Parts: sequence; C-alpha cells; structure tokens
Amino acid sequence: MNNNVKNNILCGIFAALIAVGAFIKIPIPICPFTLQFLFTNLAGLLLGKRVGSRAVGIYIILGLIGLPIFSEGGGIGYFIHPTFGYILGFYAGTYAAGHIVHKNNNFSFKNILYASFCNLAIVYVFGMIYYYTIGNYFINSPIGLYTLILYCFILAVPGDILLCLISTCVAKKVIPVINNSIQSTEENSKFISKNI
Repeated sequence: MNNNVKNNILCGIFAALIAVGAFIKIPIPICPFTLQFLFTNLAGLLLGKRVGSRAVGIYIILGLIGLPIFSEGGGIGYFIHPTFGYILGFYAGTYAAGHIVHKNNNFSFKNILYASFCNLAIVYVFGMIYYYTIGNYFINSPIGLYTLILYCFILAVPGDILLCLISTCVAKKVIPVINNSIQSTEENSKFISKNI
C-alpha cells in the first residue's frame, strides 16, 4: 500500500472521528464542550500539517453540504452559526500543530505539547472572535464580552487543556509507529522498483 492510499485512508478515519467527537459533548451554556478538538489536534500531530488539515477540511465540507455532523447539525447555513468560528479554527490550528511537530521532526513531549497549546490558542481566537461578530452584528443575538469570555473561554478551556495533555501523550506514543510504517513502505517500494 503506497503512502497516498494510506494518507487517504487516514484522512477518512480522522474525518469520521472528528464527526463522532462533535456528538460527545458536555452541555455548557452558550458554547457546548465537545471532543472535536481532541481528534483535530491528533490529526495534526500524527498526520502532519497537510494530511491532518485535509482531514479537517473533508469534515468541514461534508458538514457544509448538509451532513448533520457538526455539533448542532449541518448545511451551508452553518456559516452564520456563532460556533462556526471554532470549526474554522480547527482547520487552522490543525495545520499549525502539524507544522510545529513535523517541521524539524522534533517529537519530544515538550514540543508536541507546545504544538497542542498553539492549536488550542488558534481555535479559541477564531472561535471567540467569530462568535462575538456573528452574534452581535449578523443574527441579532448580542453577547457581551464578559459573557463571551466566561462561557466560551473560562468554563471551556480547562477541559481543552486536559485534551491537549491526552493528545500529546497519545501522539508521543503513536508518532514513532506511524513513522516506522511510512519508512517500511518506502523501503518496500524501492525494493520492488529495483526488482522490476
């Protein structure tokens, strides 16, 4: 199996995991807490910036064309849903996390955790700015800065910090396995090419 096929399979798997994560939620007022970040972060950490963000992109496209795989449904109208900014943040954050970890092949726990926190910061910046803008200027559902910070950051971020730690521990164990698998595939391909 070549790397392109493997990457496509992994993209599909992670897109499905992100969709499942949308429905595993803790009901916090204003902005529900889900496990989407866990799987988007793992996509970047394990698959790298291109393949990881492609998996998130597939998830976003499927949701926007109507599959009810976002935390509160789906469809093109989700663009004006206040929490859509978090979904856009997942894409950007996944790309950033993958870039940080795989740029210099620095797979230390410290660097993976740093990448996870960078991802988290990007998601929150996208999410909170989008929520405030959509709520106050587009859908006539005003939200004050205090309420936004309380429900969309203070109450939500401890759980996401825990997800950063979990995904970092998982990635630290799994990245070497993936790298060995890729290296083995490349060596087999070279061997086959030489003997054809």
